[in-house]
Amino acid sequence: MAQFEIKRLVPMELFGYDISFTNSALFMVLALVLASGFLIFAMNGRSLVPSRMQSIAESLYEFVAGIVRENLGEEGMRYFPWVFSIFIFILAVNMLGMIPGSFTVTSHIIVTFALALMVWVTVTLIGFARHGVGYLKLFVPDGVPIWLMPLIVPIEIVSYLIRPISLAVRLFANMMAGHTMLKVFASFAVSLPVVAKAFPVLFTAAFTGLEFLVSFLQAFIFTVLTCIYLNDAVNMHH
Repeated sequence: MAQFEIKRLVPMELFGYDISFTNSALFMVLALVLASGFLIFAMNGRSLVPSRMQSIAESLYEFVAGIVRENLGEEGMRYFPWVFSIFIFILAVNMLGMIPGSFTVTSHIIVTFALALMVWVTVTLIGFARHGVGYLKLFVPDGVPIWLMPLIVPIEIVSYLIRPISLAVRLFANMMAGHTMLKVFASFAVSLPVVAKAFPVLFTAAFTGLEFLVSFLQAFIFTVLTCIYLNDAVNMHH
């Protein structure tokens, strides 16, 4: 499981706390730089007839914009830059993790939980900023009989509080499980005799393609759920 090991690259300490620059931090910075560089370069000197890079950048833009419009409507486009940044960052770190010998940032629960908690806190702040105390009505679904409220309200509150946990675990578990499977079958391909290598090699090749798809899908799912939670804060739909 060495592929999941966090290593200190630049040891640092501040007020007794370990703030070392690690391989995890390195790949997050790389993802940020590469994603930003790609988008800036692709859209620099954009033309009516787009180049391949411009087409990819515009496709990603329209893809996320479509998710935002579908879940939030046109009014929700004010939150598009934030949602787009989340999607691109997760997609970038997931894809970087597919490079042999690299580090998969999202295979660590602390990273995915930090992302999920950031989404949860931001959505909650937006909800209270737009609706004030009225945002608490989110925990009182319309049409529920009064006598059921003591049961329904706690369920709604618990459901709301575990959102960052479920959001974090979903991304972390899928990425860690996928990379673990790749490592297991790749080790079989190395350790087995030549006559028995065919199956693990073919499976590893096929599973690698699937893992690329999963990396994209997990960025997509995280983005969709972010928009759904944001819709609750903006429109308070049940």
